[in-house]
Amino acid sequence: MAVTIHSAQVVGLDARIISVELDITPGLHIFTIVGLADKEVQESRERITAAIQNLGALAPHKKSQRVIVNLAPADIKKEGPAFDLPIALGFLLASGQIAFDPRHTVFLGELGLDGGIRKVSGILASTLASRDAGFGRIILPKGNGAEASLVAGITIYEVTSLQETVEFLTGRKTLEVFPAHAHTQEKLPDMAADYRHIKGQEKAKRGLEVAAAGNHNALMVGPPGGGKTLLAQALPSILPPLSFEECLEVTKIYSISGKLSDNTPFIRERPFRNPHHTASYTAVIGGGTHPRPGEATLAHRGVLFLDEFPEFDRRVIESLRQPLEERAITVARSQGTHVFPAQFMLIAAMNPCPCGNFGNPIKDCACSPGSVIRYKKKISGPMLDRIDIHIDTPAVEYEKLEGAEGEPSEKIRARIAAARTLQADRFQDLPITTNAEMGLREIKQFIRIKDALKPILRLAHERYQLSARAYHRVLKVSRTIADLAGSPDIEASHLTEALQYRPRAEV
Repeated sequence: MAVTIHSAQVVGLDARIISVELDITPGLHIFTIVGLADKEVQESRERITAAIQNLGALAPHKKSQRVIVNLAPADIKKEGPAFDLPIALGFLLASGQIAFDPRHTVFLGELGLDGGIRKVSGILASTLASRDAGFGRIILPKGNGAEASLVAGITIYEVTSLQETVEFLTGRKTLEVFPAHAHTQEKLPDMAADYRHIKGQEKAKRGLEVAAAGNHNALMVGPPGGGKTLLAQALPSILPPLSFEECLEVTKIYSISGKLSDNTPFIRERPFRNPHHTASYTAVIGGGTHPRPGEATLAHRGVLFLDEFPEFDRRVIESLRQPLEERAITVARSQGTHVFPAQFMLIAAMNPCPCGNFGNPIKDCACSPGSVIRYKKKISGPMLDRIDIHIDTPAVEYEKLEGAEGEPSEKIRARIAAARTLQADRFQDLPITTNAEMGLREIKQFIRIKDALKPILRLAHERYQLSARAYHRVLKVSRTIADLAGSPDIEASHLTEALQYRPRAEV
């Protein structure tokens, strides 16, 4: 007898519905799984056999029984232990030991040898795919329900064991429907770093405020101990919270990466990723034999902070050029091409030279001119051109260290939230939400430069040798500064401030 039960497989950052077809026929004993199944799926035969035996049912080990499992479609690589539960249920159904209607249900879960069911990753993507495919309910391991509850329009049940699942499907036990998640704009938690505790660096704070308001990339350059790392770590305290749609996007990424826990079944705060400068290309960009998201994708809708920027491998630095332009990362493999979202705000920090004291009026630089040039050349011109805001972070004077506290992050966050609201209203009919995402068409549509300001732009373009990319980035930063001021038009002060954020080679 052949039966079909449905499950799901994550492919990239989405999921596909998989038909688990199981057929039992008389003949020489065999228990095989076909359909491009990897080793984890092949090993499920032993887990399934032990779990069914501990249930007290007849397991697929009879000498005169051929058990064939086909995971369709066969051209999709099947990996992970989530097929354990549907294969076990398929065998029990096909062998006539239980009876239920599997047509409108998706099953996911890893089996233990005692029949217990363990959590699996990628639940949010699988739940979304199940709902979109028209399935009415999904049965998941206990602990995965909170993540799945973000998806409306599908009934969710949590189970703890194979026995409990069988009893529920055969009507011998009733399970409570897992309640749908009611998204509310919760109060942001207290951040470890607040801008009011950072003394001095007012210009850097202002530059990061502009960057946060328009989701612009920024580079901080200054001597060691000037506060670059602390300024970056405090950045999440001024970022607005994730919207519900953004929460779904980020949670799906972390779910597929296996980075959700019982305490954090979904992501509420904007991500802040801070990989070490020894991180590999694959760790930062993503990829692998079976492509998985890297730090750039884990920072989606949040911040990717690269401290000691020139110390990263050059391949890593240059590979960021594509996501900074396209807001996505394309990973091509022989099995197929995967596109990972990477709409992050890049915040980088570096010293002005290897010893860090180049240009310092107090300490002498111990580096030779050649070593300074080689150090700066680790960051290519095209990469620097893609960074909207360049910030100097000089050493902080004693008087400022002993001075009064600065403006709290809460007030800065309120201004940034207001600016982002203006941008969301401006782009409400477009698939973008911030000024940094504007392309040439949007720049032409939404940015108007007064005739009186055009001589300033002409002078900046000729004297500072702005590239076409840098020219358009100046316009976008000017628009963000105007949004922070609540101005419908770009004024001279907005434009000149934006020009101050270009690197010294240009200004």
